[in-house]
Amino acid sequence: MVTSRWTAVPVRSAPPRRRGAVLERAILDAALEQLSTVGWSGLTMEGVAAGAQTGKAAVYRRWPSKEDLVADALQAGLPRFEQVPDLGSVREDLLELCRQAREAMFSRPGFALRSVIHECDTIQAERFHGVIIGGVVEPTVKLLREIVERGIRRGEVRPDAANGYVFDAIPAMMMYRSKMCGSEWGERDIEEMVDQLMVPLLCRRGA
Repeated sequence: MVTSRWTAVPVRSAPPRRRGAVLERAILDAALEQLSTVGWSGLTMEGVAAGAQTGKAAVYRRWPSKEDLVADALQAGLPRFEQVPDLGSVREDLLELCRQAREAMFSRPGFALRSVIHECDTIQAERFHGVIIGGVVEPTVKLLREIVERGIRRGEVRPDAANGYVFDAIPAMMMYRSKMCGSEWGERDIEEMVDQLMVPLLCRRGA
């Protein structure tokens, strides 16, 4: 019996070529991954292309600059704040809203956003101002407004508490302490902010 000393080597087929929205999604995901691992300063268009398993030209055709790519990646990746917590009391609603904000801050897009905020110079940061306001601050303020106005209707919250300074308090505090103090906003931190800042700020005077 004669046996061949040659064995067949399986041929690997090339991965299917991606186009359109599928390729764009892969590039945006790769940009978020780079931002969350190497930061704004370490992100390169070449690195994003490698992460997306595509050519650098495919990236530049869609996004002529690093700033354009990062802005779109952040907009596409940031979690959506859409549902208002309704747990029966202003305190519990605020705690849940803060937990949602914390999850967003420490998600991969959240880490990416913070790397941009921390590392960009003033001129670069202006490019992302709209993304930060529209994707993070305004949705949080919208939900906070609904919680406060519902608390007013229930008689838990003083009527004049529905103002811009109050609505800015949670996002401003969470962003400030995250950036300046390195806070990771554990459960105790959230409870202390709500109990020591927000509830006294909102409750009826003399209550």
